[in-house]
Amino acid sequence: MKIDGTHYRTIWVGEDGWSVRVIDQTRLPHRFEIIRLAGLDDAAAAIRTMRVRGAPLIGATAAYGLALAMREDASESGLDRAHDLLLATRPTAVNLRWALSDMRERLGRTPANQRVEAAYGRAAAIADEDVAMNEAIGGHGLALLRDAAQRKNDASPVNILTHCNAGWLATVDWGTALAPIYKAHDEGLPIHVWVDETRPRNQGASLTAWELGRHGVPHTVIVDNVGGHLMQHGMVDLCIVGTDRTTARGDVCNKIGTYLKALAAADNRVPFYVALPGPSVDWTIEDGIRDVPIEQRDASEVSEISGLTSEGALISVKVTPQGSAAANYAFDVTPARLVTGLITERGVCPASRAGLASLYPQHA
Repeated sequence: MKIDGTHYRTIWVGEDGWSVRVIDQTRLPHRFEIIRLAGLDDAAAAIRTMRVRGAPLIGATAAYGLALAMREDASESGLDRAHDLLLATRPTAVNLRWALSDMRERLGRTPANQRVEAAYGRAAAIADEDVAMNEAIGGHGLALLRDAAQRKNDASPVNILTHCNAGWLATVDWGTALAPIYKAHDEGLPIHVWVDETRPRNQGASLTAWELGRHGVPHTVIVDNVGGHLMQHGMVDLCIVGTDRTTARGDVCNKIGTYLKALAAADNRVPFYVALPGPSVDWTIEDGIRDVPIEQRDASEVSEISGLTSEGALISVKVTPQGSAAANYAFDVTPARLVTGLITERGVCPASRAGLASLYPQHA
């Protein structure tokens, strides 16, 4: 996607040919800063502290983290240590495990003196594959938005509600839930996006709104609790969200608050779609509520909030009473019965084992 006319991916190899560059998402929307990852520990810290976030981008960053690690120690023990360190950074996003397993299996078959080159080559391929999958998701989702526009029978925009950030900042490029929106906007389809602020961390207000604005897509930021009201009054035509892990039967794990949006959508007969690439499906899990590990992050993300002062300073302020405990569950699970359909790089399918198997028969 473009920032002030310049095309960026969210991760790339620097001009030196080996260090890795990423956009520091903790500084957005008020600062656009690029940071340099020069080793395994830098990559692990970037994932852990959410300088990079979003399941597909986490996977790509982990792949490049292993490549950086092979420069430091390409032995079998070095490979094992790097794999385990990166795997422990974020427990919920399945792309992390998928990318690391793919890299480890390939590097395990490669002589130690060839592992650096092989690791960089495979990490680049994972990044390119992610871009291609996300663009394909955009094409399949675009058909749904065209249908929604035709059903309106007037010139009013298609109103889409999204939650958290599943745009190009969450992937290597294009995004998942936002890819159809970008395709529709570029085609000239009238659309408008309701952007949930998405507490805590405000990924909607800080990231989704920022990238939609940079691309020129009409949007409005709303507090998390407004979605149901909008649906009751016919102001939402469909919802599209992303996912960090989808089970084999179609349960969807995504940013906390997604489940409540799905409940409101079901009550108001608003279609609720989830956009995801194949590597976000965890074929080893059936019951998302019981079996998906839910990350609990630092309570300060709930009790404190960051922003820009009128003088241009970035500060963090406390919003809860001193001494009040805070719980920070980062994800929830939306049961498959509440999901209208899954938008994948291979097409749109029902949120069910049969639906997923129809697109990914190798996992049937």
